[in-house]
Amino acid sequence: MASNFGELVLLLGDHHLPSRATSIPEQFQRMLVPHKMQHVICTGNIESPQEYERLRELVGGGSNVHCVSGDYDFVQQQHNQQQLDDKKVVQLGKFRIGIIGGHQVVPLGDLSALAMMRRKMNVDVLICGWRRKEGVVEHDGGYYIFPGSITAVQGSNMVCYVYELKDGEVDVSKIEFAK
Repeated sequence: MASNFGELVLLLGDHHLPSRATSIPEQFQRMLVPHKMQHVICTGNIESPQEYERLRELVGGGSNVHCVSGDYDFVQQQHNQQQLDDKKVVQLGKFRIGIIGGHQVVPLGDLSALAMMRRKMNVDVLICGWRRKEGVVEHDGGYYIFPGSITAVQGSNMVCYVYELKDGEVDVSKIEFAK
């Protein structure tokens, strides 16, 4: 059964650790099991080498960690490491997925502006940071995911689980896309 499940993707937004929070909430940390996910996608603002290394460890190496630049990425400022791109396209199953930090779209979080970016990048799904509300939206022939989500790609279907912390409990909602 697991072989039919597809690839599990951990999708993270601008997590700003350690400047705006000291850690990921314990309820989410319990779900971050190494080698459970095959890919990590992050919309930027990885503020420490330790956080980036933790993402690499989740998937057993760096080639499946797909990150774009944010405003506060440590790799932009330290360690002479290669700078992250401001946008990136990855292929997962039948889906072309675009990743942006969101700061390059004006006005920020505007669906019409995001639709133009999605078409320019020629992607089915656009993952964008900078929007202050997590969720999934279908608009103008494409899908838009605003992190806080964990997704699984299954051949011609994509199932997106949105995990939110509400009153100390993890609330899960599910949305499925077909291509």
